[in-house]
Amino acid sequence: MGRLFGTDGARGVANSELTVGLAVDIGKAAAMVLTEGSKKAHPKILIGKDTRLSSDMLEGALIAGLCSVGADVVLLGVVPTPTVAFLVTKYGADAGIMISASHNPFEFNGIKIFSPSGYKLPDALEEEIEAIVLDHAKPYPTPTGDGLGRVEFSDSAIEDYISHIIDTVPYRLDGMNIAIDCSNGSSSRTAKELFTRLGAKCTMIADKPDGVNINFECGSTHMEKLQSFVAENDFDLGVAFDGDADRCLVCDENGNFVDGDFIMAICALDLSSRGLLAQNAAVGTVMSNMGFSRFCKDNGMKFISTDVGDRYVLEEMLKNGYNFGGEQSGHVIFLDYATTGDGQMTAAQLLSIVNRRQAKLSDIATLMIHYPQVLINVRVTPEGQKSFADNQQIWDKIREVGEILGEDGRILVRLSGTEPLVRVMLEGRDHDEISRLGNETADLIKELIGE
Repeated sequence: MGRLFGTDGARGVANSELTVGLAVDIGKAAAMVLTEGSKKAHPKILIGKDTRLSSDMLEGALIAGLCSVGADVVLLGVVPTPTVAFLVTKYGADAGIMISASHNPFEFNGIKIFSPSGYKLPDALEEEIEAIVLDHAKPYPTPTGDGLGRVEFSDSAIEDYISHIIDTVPYRLDGMNIAIDCSNGSSSRTAKELFTRLGAKCTMIADKPDGVNINFECGSTHMEKLQSFVAENDFDLGVAFDGDADRCLVCDENGNFVDGDFIMAICALDLSSRGLLAQNAAVGTVMSNMGFSRFCKDNGMKFISTDVGDRYVLEEMLKNGYNFGGEQSGHVIFLDYATTGDGQMTAAQLLSIVNRRQAKLSDIATLMIHYPQVLINVRVTPEGQKSFADNQQIWDKIREVGEILGEDGRILVRLSGTEPLVRVMLEGRDHDEISRLGNETADLIKELIGE
């Protein structure tokens, strides 16, 4: 994890950690790094944003930074993150920037940068940007006169993105009755139009953003309201997105939670059955449930595991020619259609499978056995984040728990790439046992390095 960029862009409390000045400098440095060697007088950079109160402020700062080094800016407005990734290639732009802190509370915000090919930046390019911003490795250019950049607004971004997703769906959603939770975020601009045009009857919740209600007790990180709403009404299923709609989670017609591993199992098996799963392999992470890896093996598919973070899933896919991967959190990448995780595309593909089979999601979701899993987040101090990797007491406890669980379980403890947290995850056959062991481990971490 870099000095500015974590596993999913630069992120922090807006106007405190992620300041206007920092955003200006990131804009300048990004334009320098991503257009180095270009002969264009004015490289073109797209900017999208989510619905946070601070997104307008940071958009203005990025515009100032980009235009001051001679880059032209195309504003997409409020859009899902994958919209930026898709349009940067469709529009022939030199880079794309998304202003969002994804699933985090509204006071946080972030800056994600996409290359001209629509992929998140590799570590090496992020490090170049960090060196310019933090170490002043290169001076910023200061053009004057007609060397300054211009700003224009795109009025076709939403339609181009929605049309693209519709084109990827093999079987329409006619006859389906679904509930959609937009998390008061970016999908509030797109979801109803998209799924209605695909043929579904849509009832929307959390689709009225006011700048401060994004992710607040709604969306893919707070599924309870959607689950109750679906269970109490006559819906086929419910779909929830996070703030920037790059992930989705669902619940079945009874309101039962269906996580990213189940979604991946359903989609991977369908792709495999149609001969569309490259190398008959699915890419997950070390956080993927043990049940998913065993499901893949039982169905003749390979399971490949990476570090946590959809960027690492994508890197593995690109490196070895896989076309499907994702995370338990609902980041799923259909590489034949997208360069990043796309919650609405994932939902559309999943619903297409359900409707084609004329089955209930509750029945389809039984195809994978889910091992009981416990995830405990421990908030730690800045000093604790730095000392975590070398704290022998913590690692001794992790080894002890691992030996107790044996082959029928596992423990994974890691630093979050986006928040000041240590995440403690355990899996095993006995939920009570892994809960007890997980709490013991979390309590030790809190005692040693917690806030």
